[in-house]
Amino acid sequence: MKTPLRNVLLFPVLLSLAACAAAVPAATSATQVPDTTRRAAVAPEDLSRYRPGFPAPKPAASSPAAARTFVPPANQVNAQIEQRLRDQAFTNQNVKYAQGFRILAYIGLERDQAMAVRRAIISRYPEETDYLTFKQPIFRLWVGDYLTRLEAEQAMLRIRPLAPKAELESTQVVLNKTTF
Repeated sequence: MKTPLRNVLLFPVLLSLAACAAAVPAATSATQVPDTTRRAAVAPEDLSRYRPGFPAPKPAASSPAAARTFVPPANQVNAQIEQRLRDQAFTNQNVKYAQGFRILAYIGLERDQAMAVRRAIISRYPEETDYLTFKQPIFRLWVGDYLTRLEAEQAMLRIRPLAPKAELESTQVVLNKTTF
């Protein structure tokens, strides 16, 4: 009884496989060259008659007198602009902090080691500012106030021999107004 049931189930499978095999084109051999002679060469259509035509622009007068003519502006707003610039400059004078980078030169539990790294950096680079903080039980030593990552990376290359585990941190830095 199992054989007729199996035959009934296998018959549709074999039929579908035979149909798929007949639909696939015969494989071409590597030596057979496709016939391209049947295609007719079609010339591209000439569309130049539909393109719009424009006259060539006239050359500008290149006389020195024409170049020196000055046309005064009709709407003067210089007083308003000057006032806005003065207001912005006054506002900028009051800004003390900006987003920038500092070098985290030391982070650890020992105060003596933090002070040794600090002394080594300050003795070699006295112009660098340092910030030593203690938040129990960790000491952190930051060096510098850099506005751009490029400046901070250059300084870190100088400090790396003194503090091998130094890394950059993005933080709020103090603006030095004497450099502007």
